Amino acid sequence: MKILGIDESGRGPVIGPLVITGAMTNEEGILKLKAIGVKDSKLIAPKKREMLAKQIEKICTLKTIISQPKEIDEALLSPNLNLNKLELINIAMIINDLKPDKVIIDCPSTNIKAFVEELKLFLKNKNIIIIAEHKADQNFVECGSASIIAKVTRDNEIEKIKKKIGIDFGSGYPSDPKVVQFLKKHWKDYPEIIRKTWATYKKLKKDNETKNLDNF
Repeated sequence: MKILGIDESGRGPVIGPLVITGAMTNEEGILKLKAIGVKDSKLIAPKKREMLAKQIEKICTLKTIISQPKEIDEALLSPNLNLNKLELINIAMIINDLKPDKVIIDCPSTNIKAFVEELKLFLKNKNIIIIAEHKADQNFVECGSASIIAKVTRDNEIEKIKKKIGIDFGSGYPSDPKVVQFLKKHWKDYPEIIRKTWATYKKLKKDNETKNLDNF
C-alpha cells in the first residue's frame, strides 16, 4: 500500500512562502522512517532536520508546492478563496500527482469533516482512504516526514531571500522582533516577499502613512 503524508510549513509568517509537502512510502518505508527518528519538524533541531531530510529523500517519493506571498494575498482577497482553500487545492494537486492508496493529512481547518468532503471534490481517485486530523505530524511518521521536508524547504527559501536582499530579517514570523524591525524600515522596499494581507503589515503600513501625512 502506498501511503502519503501531507503537511505544511509557513502558514503564519508575514514574510516568505507557504510550503506544502507530500511524502509517500509503503509499510517498509514507514519502519525505516521510525528507525531514523522522524517526528514533527518543530520538535527537531535545524541541523538534524537537514540530516533527516536527506534520508527521507531516499525513503519517500516527494512532491512540494511553494505558494509565494502574492498568491497567498490573492487567495485571501478573493471571494472564493481563503488560506484553507488554497492549502486544500494544493493538497489535492499533490494527491492527484502521487496517486497514493491512503493519505494522511495534518488538517489546517478546524472543521475536519467539511475539509475532507471538499477535498474529495478535487480528487481524481474517489476511493483513496483519507485520514485528516490535527497534529497528524506528531502521530504519523509519514506526516512527520512531510513536515520535515516542508520546513527545510521553507528555511532554504528564507535564506535565499536574505542573500538576495542582503538583510537578515529573522524567521519571517510576526512574533520575531527582527521581523518587526525589518518591516518598520522596509515595509515598501521588498513587496514580493511580504504578505500584505497580514495584520502586522497592514498596521505598520498605516502607521507609516499616518506619520508621513503628519510630517507633510
